[in-house]
Amino acid sequence: MPRKRAFRALDGIDPERLAAFQAGIRRRYGDEELLAELRACAERLGRSPTMREFADDPQTRVHPQTVIEHFGSWNAAKREAGLVPRRFATREELLQVLRDLGEELGRTPTARDLEERRGRLPSKSLYWHTFGSLTTALREAGYDIPVGEERLERAVEQGVRLARKLKRLPKFADWAEARKVDDTLLTEWQVYRMFDSRRGAWATFQFLISERLREQGVPVSAEGRVG
Repeated sequence: MPRKRAFRALDGIDPERLAAFQAGIRRRYGDEELLAELRACAERLGRSPTMREFADDPQTRVHPQTVIEHFGSWNAAKREAGLVPRRFATREELLQVLRDLGEELGRTPTARDLEERRGRLPSKSLYWHTFGSLTTALREAGYDIPVGEERLERAVEQGVRLARKLKRLPKFADWAEARKVDDTLLTEWQVYRMFDSRRGAWATFQFLISERLREQGVPVSAEGRVG
């Protein structure tokens, strides 16, 4: 009997009055206030929160249902907050995150950039799981990421230009300093890891630079002086 009364009560709801009531509830919180709550919860957790995690967070001041009322769904709210849902992110959403991050940084994003933004951005492991590697994801996002022989060729050409500027073969520390000024250079560690399976990794790289310079008619001394 109580169940039938409940159904009759629902049938008797005035749609306009209900809509007005719901609008009033939504006006209690601004969108930005709710998004800030989501981001703060993610920061405390170190990841994008589920509804249960958000509800269980003692520092959260609103209920997940309030968030849903505002944005239509939990995942829509997280997208607005910049917290791409981990399990429901599409390939294109993940790629767009990389594009937006690159625009924010003014350079190609790295795995470290994602790690430093845990909770606000998808994890690097999600990119590896979805695309096979972060490099593949970056290339699909439109970044010029050299691989294999192409990557080595770029490193050597960059090394030649730096050697001409320094008037000597660049050392590891020289490269690190140059990278601070010119972020189009591969990082010193990216270069090093191309040769880290062999002894004298950086010296091997310097040898390739010296050979390229000699091909171009530029003398290189035994001590590494150029020109």
